[in-house]
Amino acid sequence: MANHKNCPNPFQIFPFMTKKVNLYYITTASVLCAIFYLLGNWQHSGGGVASAISSSGFSRFPCTIANVIPSSAPRNAASSAFASSANVVLDFEAHHRAEDLIPTEAATAQDLHFPPCDPKFSEYTPCEDVQRSLRFDRERLVYRERHCPEKGERLKCRIPAPHGYRLPFPWPESRDKAWFANVPHKELTVEKKKQNWVRFEGDRFIFPGGGTMFSNGADAYIDDIGKMIDLRGGSIRTAIDTGCGVASWGAYLLSRDILTVSFAPRDTHEAQVQFALERGVPALIGVLASKRLPYPSRAFDMAHCSRCLIPWGQYDGAYLMEVDRVLRPGGYWILSGPPINWEKHWKGWDRKEEDLKAEQDAIESIARSLCWKKLKQKGDIAIWQKPTNHVHCKKNRKVFKFPPFCPAQDPDKAWYTQMDTCLTALPEVSDIKDIAGGELAKWPQRLTAVPPRIASGSVGVTAETFKENTDLWRSRVSYYKSLDHQLAQKGRYRNLLDMNANLGGFAAALVDDPVWVMNVVPVEATTNTLGVIYERGLIGTYQSWCEAVSTYPRTYDFIHADSVFTLYSERCDMDDILLEMDRILRPEGGIIFRDDVDILEKIKRMTDAMQYESRIIDHEKGPHEREKILLAYKQYWTAPAPKEGTDTAS
Repeated sequence: MANHKNCPNPFQIFPFMTKKVNLYYITTASVLCAIFYLLGNWQHSGGGVASAISSSGFSRFPCTIANVIPSSAPRNAASSAFASSANVVLDFEAHHRAEDLIPTEAATAQDLHFPPCDPKFSEYTPCEDVQRSLRFDRERLVYRERHCPEKGERLKCRIPAPHGYRLPFPWPESRDKAWFANVPHKELTVEKKKQNWVRFEGDRFIFPGGGTMFSNGADAYIDDIGKMIDLRGGSIRTAIDTGCGVASWGAYLLSRDILTVSFAPRDTHEAQVQFALERGVPALIGVLASKRLPYPSRAFDMAHCSRCLIPWGQYDGAYLMEVDRVLRPGGYWILSGPPINWEKHWKGWDRKEEDLKAEQDAIESIARSLCWKKLKQKGDIAIWQKPTNHVHCKKNRKVFKFPPFCPAQDPDKAWYTQMDTCLTALPEVSDIKDIAGGELAKWPQRLTAVPPRIASGSVGVTAETFKENTDLWRSRVSYYKSLDHQLAQKGRYRNLLDMNANLGGFAAALVDDPVWVMNVVPVEATTNTLGVIYERGLIGTYQSWCEAVSTYPRTYDFIHADSVFTLYSERCDMDDILLEMDRILRPEGGIIFRDDVDILEKIKRMTDAMQYESRIIDHEKGPHEREKILLAYKQYWTAPAPKEGTDTAS
């Protein structure tokens, strides 16, 4: 072969051709590159790019990454990998949505186990367990207060519904009837037969609306009260019923737009609070004993006792002082039954005249020492009114030296707080005509008016923030209803629980639905907002979610848990909170968890292990928010049928 150095350079011979030849080579190379690129694209697309594009302009195929072949792999392995990825189409649409968050195999629910409890626990109320209560003092009914199990005593199983359990009747039908299988106790139908509390008919209970002191029915009894004070003008919205029976008083006040918290002890009459909840009426297990009631000061517009058997004149009047603490300025206390109208009833009550007279005299004396004014006593009903401020009351301490005003303290502190025999001072006023703490708007304007506790700055929330929060929760509840069609369906849910209520915005957004919401302010929350919730005309209670709620199993149809597990992440075990939620939720009930996505993944693993149907959904603002929503639905299941010869009904 000739040496290439001896070959002449054509551009040296024909210098004028240089630019034309360069252009020729560049053009040829470009055309060839384009041809090979198109051929390769056609081959890898499986017959055409257009077939991989949907009508919406986005790929119908998921984004797939080809297997990575190590450089040391044999040649045929690389060829196989290349061949297997021949039909791969890259898709740049976002596919990491909230509902696609699936735990890794190593973290699935297979390692979690939440078995059903023994059927004997179908009505288990952990903090009011009858056997545990026997360890405590019977003096002043201390044994009937909350006494929760220690950590090692807690059940790690799911409370079963009784065999034959059925979804309650929808409201308002439920006010008047309940399934026997749901509350299989006939004691009250026998014990209160003549007082028209409850009757047993076939497979259900009937609630005629009667009571010990209102034989003509709760409606007629409430009408009698309405002739003495205004129940329809909107100034009375929240009420508390002590020793409530089956809560007929609270049930019939609902038609007058008055929302009542009813309570009674666990075992005075079997299942009375449980009956109230089956009826769709707000109620909790509770007792006036040695601790404050779990409500803030100045909460209720009206308090009521109808033969509730509370010894108002004993213990230096401590129980009336506690009623005074939770009554708002200008609020009413209503008493019917012994000793009211004792002159007429003393023989029927099997009591001595002098004992009943002494009892009423003691009540009258304590009421005067609290600066209450007795408005009226008509027939079997007596009504007292709390003053709107303590200007006169402070002056008359020279006459009534007892009880003294309570020393400086937080009057809203009411979680395991000892009851004192002192008068809770109302906020100072600048004029004798002012209402201590600020005047409340009438209902329904009260719901959205700026609450006095916010207007005064005492809770660290501005009026603007309050209004923004109200609007925010209207929007959020609307979004919830688009996700949970049971929540959107009026009448499907009745009893609702908000585990971390803040300002009560969730409940306020549902005010036009046929539901009631128990608003919980956790005692561990940074700000105590329960007083604000009551000033809005809503109801609620204090609670630590490291403990059980003072209520029966299957109390609530729906639970809302906003940032609850973030709040308790380092305080108590997540599974204990979830098991308590499962205990108080009805079969086929729903839960909305709202929290950080990492926490929701952990919750989902546990709810899957508890046999819930659940899915994670994006925040209402879209997929870029770390906060997500977990919808969970409890399946229907009950305890097995009892063995033949076993009587489950009392």
